[in-house]
Amino acid sequence: MKHAVIVAHGQPSDPEPAAREIAALAAKVQLHLPGWTIRSATLAEPEALAQAVCEGVGVIYPLFMAEGWFTRTHLPKRLADAGGEGWRILPPFGTDPAIAALTVHLARAVGRPVLLAAHGSFRSTAPSQIAHDMAARITSETGLPAKAAFIDQSPQIAEVAATMPDAACLPFFAARGGHVIEDLPTALDEAGFTGPRLDPVGLDARVPAIIAAAISAG
Repeated sequence: MKHAVIVAHGQPSDPEPAAREIAALAAKVQLHLPGWTIRSATLAEPEALAQAVCEGVGVIYPLFMAEGWFTRTHLPKRLADAGGEGWRILPPFGTDPAIAALTVHLARAVGRPVLLAAHGSFRSTAPSQIAHDMAARITSETGLPAKAAFIDQSPQIAEVAATMPDAACLPFFAARGGHVIEDLPTALDEAGFTGPRLDPVGLDARVPAIIAAAISAG
């Protein structure tokens, strides 16, 4: 039996909803991978990662949007502290070429300018760079104007949204966490944004199969 654990940030102030969401995703991925056990954990749950890696050795699938401090430093440390020696960390969700292609597809389907809403980071430029690159790719491949904007850094979502009254907001997020439920709507409301507000990329129905393919290939 092969093993994989899908690991997400989670929500430290209220861990259970995010944990349930990632567990539901893991169950969908499991349907595509007979012969594997697919578990899930969030870093917001103190013991979840240790429980997920306590049996067997396998791969960790980071449900993060970019390489950076979390994937290169924090997650390896948390994995070591959890007793996960021998477990291998795969490239994160947002760096998968299939996810980039899906994001372009979703942007093309809206047929209007795209505000690509992302998290950003004060620790690293990697998360913002992948979002800027993704916005540039949307424009290049669809001809639609696209701009990236962020919750945690500049340019911020409210600032960019105010300049794109005809845009659709596409959240470049892997899950529906607190940032998508609370911070993003607040920023859009602040800007008076009236365009369509799409689901996060990670909620698309094709995502479980994409994750399964990455786990199997990894």
